[in-house]
Parts: sequence; structure tokens; C-alpha cells
Amino acid sequence: MVNISRENRGRDYALSDGQFRCIADIIGQHAGIVLGAAKKHLVYGRLVRRLRSLGLSGFDEYLELIGSADNEEFEHFVNALTTNLTAFFREPRHFEFLESTLVPQLVRQKTGREIRIWSAGCSTGEEPYSIAMSVLSVLPKDWSVRILATDLDSTVVAHAQSGIYSADRVNGVSPARLKGNFLKGKGEHQDKVRVSPGLSQHIVFRSLNLLEEWPFRKPFDIIFCRNVVIYFDKTTQAGLFNRFADVLSPAGHLFVGHSETLYKVTDRFTLLGNTIYRKEN
Repeated sequence: MVNISRENRGRDYALSDGQFRCIADIIGQHAGIVLGAAKKHLVYGRLVRRLRSLGLSGFDEYLELIGSADNEEFEHFVNALTTNLTAFFREPRHFEFLESTLVPQLVRQKTGREIRIWSAGCSTGEEPYSIAMSVLSVLPKDWSVRILATDLDSTVVAHAQSGIYSADRVNGVSPARLKGNFLKGKGEHQDKVRVSPGLSQHIVFRSLNLLEEWPFRKPFDIIFCRNVVIYFDKTTQAGLFNRFADVLSPAGHLFVGHSETLYKVTDRFTLLGNTIYRKEN
């Protein structure tokens, strides 16, 4: 264990190319994230906060500290290098398709009265809450929806589970949906909103590494994995998409980010348009 000193809290640090490659190797092996040389400045900016907080002498000491994944700092390390850009109803065509086409189709075709959805890479929760609002707006009252929301970053999962957001985060949500799904803060919390229990009851939040074992017993009808695989190499992407196909129901649907594609990565899905895919085998 490193003997952490607090004497260097205000100092500047240097990140050598060799130290950067070690950091890139560690996060790549653990989370599949690919960090090219162009990301060195970003990595420095995010990790130097940890060095200053811990009072370390430099990146060699930090690398020694995160040498094992079985310590508290390793979780901070992973969280620091995870990008979590999201918004309510981001990429709106996905939610339009969910409401107008996919949910009605599942209601017609499924024998059970439950829809199972996985938000893989849920960040601070805007995506799974948006999914829930869309599905519930058209789902018959005698049906249920179960949404699993996971992310590698335990900090954002905790934020998502709290369901508390600044009021400006919901500016893009329609007044009707705001009224039925959010509670306004009062007094010193008037600049905050909280997701209503009626919405949050349909979602379970968990911290999960997509590259490790998935503890699922039942297949999903729909998987959202948007703006996640852009950080993976093609081999890791292929393995992940094939695993998604394995846990999807026959003809299940996969939604990916608009900058992502399954072209020449896997042949187990058919593109329907707007980065929406249907499982074929």
C-alpha cells in the first residue's frame, strides 16, 4: 500500500508518454476503452485532480496505487475516465419509434404482458427515465415495463438512482410529461426536480462492467446501448454486440448512438434506420 502524503496538494505534475501508455493499458484491459495519444491531455486533466486530492508525488505513485483493481481508488480511477454526456430524450427519433411503432408492435405480438428493456450505459439516468416515459405513454394499463439501467461508473449510477436533477436539465421535456413524472422542489430546493415514484418504480439501477459476466436470467425485448461502443476497438465491439444478440428475445431491438454502426462488425442484426437494429439470429 502506498504511504499517501498530503504535502504535494498544490503542486503541478508531469504525465510522461510511458505513464500515459500504462494508464491506457489499465483502462483498456478493465473496461475496453481505447485511449489514443490524442487523449493524453484529457487523461491528465481528469486524473490530476485525484493526485492532488490524495497528495501524491506524481503519476508513478498513482500507478502504484491503482495497480490492483481491489482497492477503493481503482473505482475513482475508472469513474474519472468515463465520459457521461447525456440528456432527456437525446436522439428523439429513437423515442418516437419506441412510442409509435415498437411498443404497439410488442403489445400485439407478445403473449406475456411485460416488456423488458436494458439501458446499457445509463449515465446519470436521463436515458432510462426517458425510455420509461415513452413506453408508459402508450402501454396498456394491464401491461408492465421493467427497465434495467446499468453503467460502469458507480458515481453516475448513484446520481441516476436518486432521480434528482437541476431544473434546467428538464427544459426539453414537454409540460405534460413534466407534470406527470416530476416533482418540483420547494424552498431552498426550488431549482431542483425529482423523478416521481410512479416513474422510478419501473427502473432498477445497477453498476455493471459490460466486459464482465452479465447476471441476467430472462431475455430483453429492447436494448439501448448508445454512445458507448465508440470507445471500444472493433474486436471488443463485435464481442459486445454478439452478447447483446444472445440476451435479446427473437426479433428483439437494439438502439445505438447516431455516430455508431454495426456495419462489418456483426451480421446478427438488420438496420431498420436511424441506428435502430432488429435481431435476426
